[in-house]
Amino acid sequence: MMASFEHDFEIGFRDVGKSNELTNKGLIGFLEDIAGMHSNEVGYGLNHIEETGLTWVLLNWKIRILKRPLYGEKIHIKTWARNSMKFYTFRDFEVYNTKNELVAIATTKWVLMDAKTMSLMKISEELISKYCPESKMVFEGETEINKLEAPNEYSIVMPYTIQRKDIDINGHVHNTYYLDFAYEILPDDVYENFNFGNFEIMYKKETKLGETIKCFYTKIDTSHYVVMKTEDEKSIHCIVKFDE
Repeated sequence: MMASFEHDFEIGFRDVGKSNELTNKGLIGFLEDIAGMHSNEVGYGLNHIEETGLTWVLLNWKIRILKRPLYGEKIHIKTWARNSMKFYTFRDFEVYNTKNELVAIATTKWVLMDAKTMSLMKISEELISKYCPESKMVFEGETEINKLEAPNEYSIVMPYTIQRKDIDINGHVHNTYYLDFAYEILPDDVYENFNFGNFEIMYKKETKLGETIKCFYTKIDTSHYVVMKTEDEKSIHCIVKFDE
């Protein structure tokens, strides 16, 4: 079995934004798809949850877009798992265009959960070996995924009540929708003038139907932070950091 898993995708209408370029959300969608396909290939995907009793939960994204592909273009994505650290593991991605140019890289952090109790599970050597993990890192020489810290002060706050359209098959807000929430609170000039080819997302607490969250925005140097908290502001659901 090959260590890396590869697949081609075609960029559709829903995947693009301004200038017909692939959006950040569109890219994440493709990366989620191929990660799921790889897990399904080795017997730990969505179709195997009832059998294994296990499910993967995403904790972090770190993404760098080098060149944005356009609507109708095909992209080739490679992904591979890396060695686990007992209770978490990493998965990396490389995205290529039809000219075989590297157009994006990404790394993610995951934990393994009991599908019924949603309690943390140890990642066994037997399980991770199914993925034939590699040591290769796309962010070699960098701190690949920092723990994002919430700023102390904010310039904008926006409440939002979770709706049915935000909920995925696990019964809570889907990963990509936090990116939607973040875009809604960005000031107009920031949203219009930056496409944020470098960004990170850290998930802290699941959000369920009917809950009201508060989204907070601030800018620190050349970074734009959006922090999503519970209505009482005591817990953090998600932090998104966009770099100019």
